[in-house]
Amino acid sequence: MGVEKAALILGIGNVLWADEGFGVRAVDEMHRQYEFPDNVKLMDGGTQGLYLLQHVQAAEILVVFDAIDYGLEPGTLKLIEGDAVPNFLGAKKMSLHQTGFQEVLATAEMLGDYPKHILLVGVQPVELEDYGGSLRPLVKERIQTAISSALIWLRKHDIKGTARVTPLTAEQTLSEPAIVMARYEHERPSEEEACRYGDSRVLESPLYKVEPRPHSIDDAVSVDVDHRGKY
Repeated sequence: MGVEKAALILGIGNVLWADEGFGVRAVDEMHRQYEFPDNVKLMDGGTQGLYLLQHVQAAEILVVFDAIDYGLEPGTLKLIEGDAVPNFLGAKKMSLHQTGFQEVLATAEMLGDYPKHILLVGVQPVELEDYGGSLRPLVKERIQTAISSALIWLRKHDIKGTARVTPLTAEQTLSEPAIVMARYEHERPSEEEACRYGDSRVLESPLYKVEPRPHSIDDAVSVDVDHRGKY
């Protein structure tokens, strides 16, 4: 029997910014509905960037769920494979996590431990500028299609997910229980309590002060940094 291929199924993004959380929500739902053999790892990569390097290096097969600005109609699901994946992650950066994951792939390639097969499952976001918001309905509807597309691709590489007889509960999540989608949406404070874009009440408050800290230069040390021809 040959050595089983190590596979990583990764969701990246920031659940705090509406559709930016698509990747994390997709891999979480896949984990809830399906189980995989021991050579397959499902992971909420969040915005960890280079901290994901060791996991990517260990994978021969990599699936990435993410919200991607393809320049298409909102809610469009698009699959990208192979060498084109880094280009789409960086074509129109919506978040620092995409720059970070580009670096992960570039570093893995430089170190000689790059996945042989990569699939990017991306959705065009509807809304990003909504701090504390959840996925918009159109993007949420794409989760199941995204999972099905990934499963079909994985089967081509001899990786099979098996539907759980009983899906896991929402609390049995890859993420923190506090950000389980239903709870996250239900417990969101009102707009009056938590501003969606940046709270002007903080900046206008007399308790918020930005004051320069004066520093005496009497004890300053002089350092000659241009010593050309002097020594």
